[in-house]
Amino acid sequence: MTNRLGTTPRIPTRRAGGLLAGLALGVALLAGCSSEGASTDCGLDACTVTFDRGVEANATILGVEAKLVGAQGDQVTVEVAGEQLSLTVGQQATEVGGFAVTLDSVTEDQVKIRVSRNPSN
Repeated sequence: MTNRLGTTPRIPTRRAGGLLAGLALGVALLAGCSSEGASTDCGLDACTVTFDRGVEANATILGVEAKLVGAQGDQVTVEVAGEQLSLTVGQQATEVGGFAVTLDSVTEDQVKIRVSRNPSN
């Protein structure tokens, strides 16, 4: 019986490359979003941002900043990519800077919008 010293099981290169790519993507997604007075739930090409009402709420998502400017009744004013938008629940998406923005919901405490990359750009 022969014992070979110094041989250790190796992870196949392909598997290691996939693992590293997955980790890098996860870190990039986490590093790409930040918020104050808001929470975000992001995928590769869309994010849902839930703003807290009554505070200066903003979030950086998909490389742009989104801010809650104001809310009155079911109408909300947000600023996305430097442009102010007036939105109401159920309204078609509003396009701004290569993004489509919709208002998902408005409550006494929170405003929820969805920002997605515009597929036509």
